[in-house]
Amino acid sequence: MDTPQLDEASQPLADAWQHCLLQAGPDATALLRQVAQDAPPALAQRFYDVLLQDARARRFLSHEQVKDRLQPAMQRWLTQLLCTGAGDVAAAVAAQRVIGDVHARVGIPVDLVTRGARVLKQELFARLRGLARDSATAFAAIDCLSATMDIAMEGMTLAYTHARERSSRTDAAYRLFSLVQNVSTERERQRALLLDWENTLLYTLAGHAGDGQGASLATSEFGLWFTHKGVPSFGESSETRQVGQLVARIDHCLQRAGSDATPSQRLAVLPPVREDLATIRNLMTLLFERIGELDAGSDALTNLLNRRFLPTVLRREIELATRNQTPFSLLLLDLDHFKAINDGHGHDAGDRALQHVAALLGQLTRGSDYLFRYGGEEFVVVLVAASESQAMVIAESLRRQIAQSPVSLPNGQRLDLSASIGVAGHDGHPDYERLMARADAAMYAAKRGGRNRVVLADASLPEAPGRRALQR
Repeated sequence: MDTPQLDEASQPLADAWQHCLLQAGPDATALLRQVAQDAPPALAQRFYDVLLQDARARRFLSHEQVKDRLQPAMQRWLTQLLCTGAGDVAAAVAAQRVIGDVHARVGIPVDLVTRGARVLKQELFARLRGLARDSATAFAAIDCLSATMDIAMEGMTLAYTHARERSSRTDAAYRLFSLVQNVSTERERQRALLLDWENTLLYTLAGHAGDGQGASLATSEFGLWFTHKGVPSFGESSETRQVGQLVARIDHCLQRAGSDATPSQRLAVLPPVREDLATIRNLMTLLFERIGELDAGSDALTNLLNRRFLPTVLRREIELATRNQTPFSLLLLDLDHFKAINDGHGHDAGDRALQHVAALLGQLTRGSDYLFRYGGEEFVVVLVAASESQAMVIAESLRRQIAQSPVSLPNGQRLDLSASIGVAGHDGHPDYERLMARADAAMYAAKRGGRNRVVLADASLPEAPGRRALQR
């Protein structure tokens, strides 16, 4: 394996690690390798036992994930740490940077990781003292291990800090970026949705249809848009929190006016509900007045979001799904034989095809969903509050509509299109890269299976070759 090239921040860590190994001597490093032979499984278990005692860690780490994925990874990390030789130091430092990036994506607090490392040190020190044939060797091994573990933690923290700074800058830009290209149009659209919901509620509670139990404002078109797009676009504020509280209060009122209530009892909830809806409208007007338009996050050709804000959106959807125990799903769509379209009909035809597909995506998804041009002929659709089975229905509808809607070219030709779509539902894992990898594997399986089809991600699918990371 080639020695990785380290940046200016990582090279001093590699130099310090190498110095520790040389200073420890062969007896001490041999003792560290001896501990690596049998200690890692028990120590990995101990590390995650400590982390899972903290309620914050339980938000990121389920017991099943710890058992199936993370504990083996921790065992490998410990083995590498204990067995790294002078010639392996650069690779070891690079590995710590990767781990720090993953921790940043997932959002694991740094203090939890350092707490687990502190416990590991204590356990390892005791094992080294028990195995050493003399106190000098034990001391040299303990000194070396303490320093190298600190260096490893420093490398992780360095990467973590840089990644979180990048994320913070992107998140700030995202809050400034209007998720709609025309703020006034979106303001009127959301007003209309809220009014339609109110009129339907009036009709229902007046006794003309049903009992109003299904009229949840939180799950309406307006409610979904506000939760998944409005709040991140406007930013967290007292106004957005007040809108959320009013939505919850309205739904609580409607639940009390259920099927057992008399017509007069149902009508009695209308005045307070309408008063709260008027307050919501006023707050939304205020929030829309504050938001400015910024085009840096949109794709110039399709007017969809570009991939710049995809990590921000996925992090937020994972947070919402975890907090509210609600599903969401992701579609990765790739136009079939796109190179042949460009080669056979010219790049203008290719551009028309991309714009055509972008328009279809907008027509066949909800305003609360997110549409991205991921790159080239690839699109990403984030379906909020949608299970895998619902996502499969939507993906199949998209696939069928694309296949049945040829593009009209200026010369009168009609260009047939098809798309391969990978579907992945959020499975509880906190790392958005894993969700993207699963969708990518499913899309690749759709390509291999003959194209023009939809495939649902599952554990049996191989990873797609040449997968790109969202950010580097």
